[in-house]
Amino acid sequence: MTKLSVNINKLATLRNSRGGNVPDLVKSTKDIEAFGAEGITVHPRPDERHIRYQDVLELKDVVTT
Repeated sequence: MTKLSVNINKLATLRNSRGGNVPDLVKSTKDIEAFGAEGITVHPRPDERHIRYQDVLELKDVVTT
């Protein structure tokens, strides 16, 4: 049973509002897992205002939980 799964949509929202890649979702996701999270949650939307579909493709190779 997963004890902690972190939703990174808000990190993506913050990145999108700033324009650019800060915070870096791939690095943040690696850090979140290293700190002990047992899952990463994303909820893609058609308008991509949070997580973008490209983010999901990039995270697919990184997420190990």
